[in-house]
Amino acid sequence: MTISAIDAKSLTQKFGNHIAVNNLTLNVSQGEVFGFLGHNGAGKTSTIHMLTTLVKPSSGKAHIFGESVTANAGEVKKLIGYVPENVRLYDSLTTRENLRFFAGLSGIESPDDHVNNAMAIVGISELANKRVGQFSKGMRQRVGLAQAIVHQPKLLFLDEPASGLDPMGIKMLRGLIEKLNQDLGITIFMNTHLISEVSKTCSSIGVLNKGQMIFKGEVSEVKALLGEENAVEDLYLDIQKRSEEVM
Repeated sequence: MTISAIDAKSLTQKFGNHIAVNNLTLNVSQGEVFGFLGHNGAGKTSTIHMLTTLVKPSSGKAHIFGESVTANAGEVKKLIGYVPENVRLYDSLTTRENLRFFAGLSGIESPDDHVNNAMAIVGISELANKRVGQFSKGMRQRVGLAQAIVHQPKLLFLDEPASGLDPMGIKMLRGLIEKLNQDLGITIFMNTHLISEVSKTCSSIGVLNKGQMIFKGEVSEVKALLGEENAVEDLYLDIQKRSEEVM
């Protein structure tokens, strides 16, 4: 029996009287590139924070490759990588120094091979001895990706990975996501509001509105139903409209 990369049931996150995520049930299969769509404030980042063990759910359960995000948070952290919207790096350190530091936090005893491998995968070996404080947003994003995979995770979370990138940076990011998924077999969970990137990159999608999942399906099925051109965008706008009418 294949264990799901993500298996969440009735996952809920409350902040006072505000319900950020409301009774979310979600299953993401191993090997998928899953696009998590929703407007700002829909609950996408709150969901990632629960799934990456950064915040405990108010109620409900979630497992990463069979490990509970609450009962076995330490094991979950070994299985996942996470790139937040704004990558957090030490600007005064070089790329290599940053990656060695994060490799140490992951418990890697001999980090040099892991660091060199991660830099090679994302194409930043030439930046190894340069301080990250001088890097552009796109370069920092690549260092963030290297940091997230330095311990060779099975599942990678990306929170608005294309935010602030120019068209060339977005294209480069798309290629890296495909490489990580297809060549290394890493399952990808990607929060985004860029529907065009979901259509080009993801194998399946979920749509979140006011903390509730209002659609989940395969991208190929959406394209077959609505046609290739703007299919995911048309679906997203339609279900958002119908959801607002119901709510």
